[in-house]
Amino acid sequence: MEDKKMRQMSETFRLGALLALAGGFLDAYTYLVRGGVFANAQTGNLVLLGVSLAEGRLERAVHYLIPVLAFAGGVVVAELLKRRGRRRDAGLHWRQTVLAAELLLLILVAFLPQQLNALANVLVSFICAMQVESFRKVNGNAFATTMCTGNLRSGTERLFLYFTTGEVDHRHRAGQYYGIILCFVAGAALGALVSGWLGIRSVLAAGVFLLAAFLLMFRVESSCTGE
Repeated sequence: MEDKKMRQMSETFRLGALLALAGGFLDAYTYLVRGGVFANAQTGNLVLLGVSLAEGRLERAVHYLIPVLAFAGGVVVAELLKRRGRRRDAGLHWRQTVLAAELLLLILVAFLPQQLNALANVLVSFICAMQVESFRKVNGNAFATTMCTGNLRSGTERLFLYFTTGEVDHRHRAGQYYGIILCFVAGAALGALVSGWLGIRSVLAAGVFLLAAFLLMFRVESSCTGE
């Protein structure tokens, strides 16, 4: 019963919105501050990798390959934490452990100089992969909080089904998908603004969203256990 409640808690729209804000922020941060690399959108990095290879710019190709490999590594680590964390360690659910790890790594990124942009991108891509692998549903539906293509497809599909069937549930679920997309865009806009003011330290602002999500998990869990 406890594990079921924790899954419900990790799938709330509020939590997904906070994570999408962080996801959009981090993409804007790495692109604007850390050398034009996308932390979340690995498709973009793969396209730029292919273009660099076609142009014979091997060093630039490696520049885009590194975050892709880091993202893959983050997925693996998240899965290992999931398997190991079916039980609680120090009172934390394994997803809370993921958020705590993200926060610690973001603090490290904030103090890496521009000369270490490659390492910063590795860490941010790793963080985003852990997040997208650990938080994959909102109210039972598959969502992504660090990218938007899948959400746009699913949201539009639900909207089409609403107009063709009239079922209100489809409209509600479409609204959730588009809501997550709007949060991601808002996070990216905020990331662009804050990055212009604070430079490499601006990544700490994304940590505020992650910290709020971490604390929200305790609050929702408390309300669930009282049922």
